Parts: sequence; C-alpha cells; structure tokens
Amino acid sequence: MKQLFDPHMFNYTWESLDHDQYVVATYYIEDVVEDSDFIDHFGQVQRLALEGSTATWVEVSEETPELRERLTSKVLGYFEVPAPKGSKKAVIQLGFPIGAWDVNVNVPMMLLSISGNCFAFPTHMRLLDLYIPKKVADEFQGPKFGIKGIREMLGVHDRPLVLQIIKPKMGMTPAETANQVYQSALGGADLVKDDEMCSELSNCPFDARLEAVLKALERAEKETGQKTLYMVSITDEVDRINEKARRAVRNGATGLLLAYSAGPSALRVLAEDPQCQAPILLHVSHMLALLPRISFPVLSKICRLCGADMMLSPSIWSSIPVVSPEECYRNAQVMLAPFYHIKQTWPMPAAGMYPGLVPVLLEEYGTDIIIPAGGGMLGHPMGYTAGARAWRQAIDAAMAGIPLPEAAKEKAELRVALETWGLRRRPVTRWGYFGKEFHPAFAAKNI
Repeated sequence: MKQLFDPHMFNYTWESLDHDQYVVATYYIEDVVEDSDFIDHFGQVQRLALEGSTATWVEVSEETPELRERLTSKVLGYFEVPAPKGSKKAVIQLGFPIGAWDVNVNVPMMLLSISGNCFAFPTHMRLLDLYIPKKVADEFQGPKFGIKGIREMLGVHDRPLVLQIIKPKMGMTPAETANQVYQSALGGADLVKDDEMCSELSNCPFDARLEAVLKALERAEKETGQKTLYMVSITDEVDRINEKARRAVRNGATGLLLAYSAGPSALRVLAEDPQCQAPILLHVSHMLALLPRISFPVLSKICRLCGADMMLSPSIWSSIPVVSPEECYRNAQVMLAPFYHIKQTWPMPAAGMYPGLVPVLLEEYGTDIIIPAGGGMLGHPMGYTAGARAWRQAIDAAMAGIPLPEAAKEKAELRVALETWGLRRRPVTRWGYFGKEFHPAFAAKNI
C-alpha cells in the first residue's frame, strides 16, 4: 500500500541533509477549512512542497522514487502554532535540492522553487527565511563595493552617511537638478540620488542630467574638499540596463540607481558586469507589493547576493510603515551579517527621515547606515544647504554623545530642523520586573 506521506519527502530533518546541497526556505502557513472537522495539514504541506519541485496534480510514471529522492523538496520541520477550531497554523521548513539547477544556478529558477505556485495553496503563506548554501553563493559575486568600498570612495570611515533624494520626483531640467544637488553637497551630503520615478523626460535627457550633476558636484568638491557620489537612475527594460550603465560609467558616473521592478536577475547581471564599475543603489518600491508573502530579510538577502551595494530599508519611523519593528531591525542585521565571501550591503532606513531621528537611528542600527532624506533635507526653512548641514550637525552631535537640543544652541541649522520636525525618543519596555512601578528607573530615590 502506498504511504500517505511520501518518505522521500517527509523522513528528513536538518541533520539528514548535506547542507551544501539544499536551499532551505522557512514559511508560515495558515489554512482555514470551516466546513471540516479534520484538517490534514501534512497533506497540504506535501502538496505545496511538491509544487516547488517535481510533481503535478496527478502522478506520471516518469516520476520515479529515485527521481523524487534526488529532486523533490524535503520537509525538514513542521512547528504547529495554536489555532482556533477549523484552522491550522504552522511554521514549516522545506529543503530544495540544488540539483534542480546543477548546471545553471540562476535567480529566476531559484525563485520559482521557493516562491512559485505553492503560494496559491494555503489560505495564507509567507516566506520567512532562506538558507543559501555556500555552493550556491559561490556562483555569485555579490556587491562590488559594499560598505567598506563606499567608505573608501568617500574617505568617510566612522559615521553614518547622508544621502539627498532629488525632489520633485520628475520634471526638473538638468540645470535645475544640478543646482539642487550642488547646494546639498555644499552642506555636506555624502551622496545624492535620482528618485526612483526619475527616468528620461524630454526636458531632462539621461546624458545631459548626468553631465550637469557631475559638473555641479565637482564644483562643490573644490569648495568643500568633500566628495559626493551621484546615483543616476538606469532603470529600464532589461536589454537596456547594462548598456545605459556602461555609458554612464564611461561618462564618469559615481553610482547607479536600479529599481527592484527590473528584477533581481537584472541586478545580478548589472553587478557582475566588469564594465560597470560603480556602486549600485537598489530602490525597493516595487518590492513592497511582495511583503504580505515574502519577508523583507529574505528579499534583502537575495538582493545582497545579487549585488546591491546599498538598499532602501524599512524603519518604524518611516512615513511608509510596511513591517514590524522586529522585521525592520532583523532586515538590517541580515544585510550586515557575515555571508561567506559576499560583501555587506548598506541598510538605508528610509521615507520621511529628518535630523531629529539621528540618535534613535544610531541606537537601533549603529553607524553603518545611509540615511536618505528628500523633504527632510530640501524642506528645511533655511534652504537646501542648511538642510544638509543640519543632518551633518545632528550626526556629529550624536556621535559625540551630545544631546541634539544642546548642540542646537550653537547650530542654527540643526535648531531650525528640530523646531520644524521635532526630536524623537524611542519607547522603552521595562523587562525583568513584576511591573513598571517595580523597575529602578521608576523607584523613588530615598537618599
């Protein structure tokens, strides 16, 4: 009699595997079957695991036990979560044999395995984590520059970097764009970038914008002695991206902006192009649509593997709140964690940032972050240069342990920024005591 749960799939644990031969995905799945007294959840797990590897909805003779043993997904873990009657919830781990791509390790095929049709089966499913073996990672170059390389380009080694986002998102001429970035560079912006919506308009051709901005930043560098990198947008159809990037680099581009909508495969091809010697900033906007199904840390790990030097990141202080505080922090930690030979990717807590957030961002993320600011720099009442200067003043004060209100007494730009947008303090949870009133921080000081 045929076994209900195929041992070629289910009779496995992590200890059963050669870890270098499997990509392992961790999922949360939830199933609601209101009209049933019994929910066969392993049947559902088997169904979605087969969908990511060898099987279809009916058996075919060519799918032999030997083929299943070699290429079918392996169920490595099932961890049930308490659920109300009529539903089942669990965290599961599936191992996908890399033999499925034994002569052609590529991102599109990997994504088909871990995040393809299987998402159609459970009532709710989310990819939480992804283990990538060294054997797979060895096929990837990763970021060309990473944190260390960009710090060396700028000569800035011990503080967060500040990036100006060019605003409005589109419509300015090359001269207007160049004037804006010139002013922010005078104030100390380390990087400037096109907005993700900036492409090519009739009044702002790609080559003309690049030339104008580079000349403006060269002029600012002569005045300040500080280099500013420009991330020019090269987002386009996949057959045009690398040609545009090569042209930009030949013309002196110091950075490239690519939107996730082009896809992680396009990112990898760009990052591994030896003629495109410029750091890549990956804009995640299109990626946000995936978050109900795939966690931000998984997306960031894939993009780091594919070559993103910098990547916009979620933050609880953002004007675009998309994930929980824990997922925000874990995402940045995954971008910085050791990952074989793959260089670190800069986290960029983004959207709605302003100088009063600097101390809390340093508390949460440390100094290896880039803080991007559009309105939180360009909206400064004293102008663009003052807006950039306020950011640098906030960073200098926070790095020196000086409270921002104290530093603002002598720094007009910072003072106006705090008056305009405020100063934030992170909420505190008092752990380890019976109640808040028992914590020493709240105790009466009977001295």
